[in-house]
Amino acid sequence: MTAVAHEVGRTAAGSAVRSSRKAARGSGGAVRWIGILLALAGLVMIAAGATTWFTVQSQLADERITVSADAKWFAGEKIDGPLTAYAEADIIEKHALKASGGKTYAELDKEDPVRATVMNGSFLRASLFTSVVSFGIAAMVVGLGFVISLAGYALFLIGRRPATDPAPTA
Repeated sequence: MTAVAHEVGRTAAGSAVRSSRKAARGSGGAVRWIGILLALAGLVMIAAGATTWFTVQSQLADERITVSADAKWFAGEKIDGPLTAYAEADIIEKHALKASGGKTYAELDKEDPVRATVMNGSFLRASLFTSVVSFGIAAMVVGLGFVISLAGYALFLIGRRPATDPAPTA
């Protein structure tokens, strides 16, 4: 092989290595930006979930409701969380069924005077269960936000790694 041919081969190999490095840097930058965006999205989710949790908690507490004294759990405690809301919804059902002789709203005759009491009990239970579900969704959003933030941070770190140079060929 002549010296000129050898030099051309070496220049071409160097050019290939440089373009490979440039491509690796470009994809690392994209991975870094995706990581940053995911981390930020996760933080927004954490903030939104926490805001929802505390808003629902505040609204329930403002109603100044306490769990009935004959409830299985949390008797006499202020309703301001998912467990106390669930406990009160459970005891409301027992009270409504007792008042109706074991019949649900749909099973009572339209003229039955107890029907309005059972209907109010159903509405109260539905409202309390809605807050229980809201707490659950808020907690899930916070958890997912945390996981997404961690994944974004991991991608950011991966994108910061320097690209490894391919082994030179002879």
